[in-house]
Amino acid sequence: MRQCLGCREMKPKSELLRVVRSPEGTVTFDSRGKASGRGAYVCRDASCLKKAIRSKALERSLEVPVPQELLEQLLAEQEAQP
Repeated sequence: MRQCLGCREMKPKSELLRVVRSPEGTVTFDSRGKASGRGAYVCRDASCLKKAIRSKALERSLEVPVPQELLEQLLAEQEAQP
């Protein structure tokens, strides 16, 4: 179980999207959920991601600024999900 940074609900890891900060400090989207580094989770709902972005929860959790390109990729990933 992991906590969504947007709605703050506990959900199974498989139901969430993972953003990871690697040991080198780069921030990427982890589609498999197995990349090494510090992870942050958000629901597959666009409203949760927007709330996490607005409150800067992703940046606080990962302890680094999150690139705008990655945020756009996450929004596209959420729109692609059924």
